[in-house]
Amino acid sequence: MKILIGSDHDGYELKEHIKGYLTGKGIDVVDKTTDTVDFVDAAARVSQGILAKEADRGILIDAYGAGSFMAANKHKGIICAEVSDEHSAYMTRSHNNTSIIALGAGIVGAQLAEAIVDSYIEAEYAGGRHQIRVDMLNEML
Repeated sequence: MKILIGSDHDGYELKEHIKGYLTGKGIDVVDKTTDTVDFVDAAARVSQGILAKEADRGILIDAYGAGSFMAANKHKGIICAEVSDEHSAYMTRSHNNTSIIALGAGIVGAQLAEAIVDSYIEAEYAGGRHQIRVDMLNEML
């Protein structure tokens, strides 16, 4: 599995922690924000990378997750969910085929972020009856 990750300055410390955590688990992580950028730019870089099939999934981190969530979902074909717990991370991937999750560094700490990321990575899209909604989301402008 390959993960794209990005953050603004408020999410930098948690992004670095999550990069190390995932790399330690043998997951290929590509940091799209090695420079200092706004959450809008971070979301654009990760979203464009996902759309270009540079990786399987993406993770965005800012202060509260909401900004990255909104910015990523402006990209047609991206389904991003703002999550702050393990169950939501798992279910949004399983039922919504979420390609990116957004975390808030001011909301979740390092240990919870690890658990959220694990749940997101472990989940696989269930398809079936959920595909109707996913298609509807992907058709939105």
